[in-house]
Amino acid sequence: MRIYQLRLDMDINTKIFREHFLQYYRPLCLFALHYLKDIDDAEDTVQDCFMELWRRKDRGVDASGLKSYLYSMVRNRCIDILKKDSLIDSNVQPSDLEEVLSDEECEEWAYDEARMWTAIDSLPEKCREVFLLAKKEGLKYEEIAVRLHISVHTVKNQMSKAIKTVKAGVQKVYLFFFG
Repeated sequence: MRIYQLRLDMDINTKIFREHFLQYYRPLCLFALHYLKDIDDAEDTVQDCFMELWRRKDRGVDASGLKSYLYSMVRNRCIDILKKDSLIDSNVQPSDLEEVLSDEECEEWAYDEARMWTAIDSLPEKCREVFLLAKKEGLKYEEIAVRLHISVHTVKNQMSKAIKTVKAGVQKVYLFFFG
């Protein structure tokens, strides 16, 4: 019975950890990107922080303070990387960068962008492709139509649908997380 209980606790911890990972991964990557300016480095940093969090799980982290803990962990790891790469003075402390990079502003921006990308990811494949070609790559509707072998009218319809869905999705995600 004791072994079963231990395994049950581990499953619960794994499930909770996964939920936190899914909730915070993208915003933390965007937050790290403000410091590191490289998406691969940002993702590696966030993954390292989650691995460290998993190693420390037995010590316990107050769930109500987890968000702040993760953001601090990622910020400090980013600063360590910048120091190691000599991109900033090795004597710089996290508090020294507060005027340069406001953690609260970066955190809020990262959450907003993560909500937007979650909404974009929920678009149907073709609709998402049209939307990203227009908004991310800056192509004109005519260029998108030629590239995808569809009419300009179809591009306009897909864009209209995408914009409505993204706006609604951002609002739904925001309401889900922040009530």
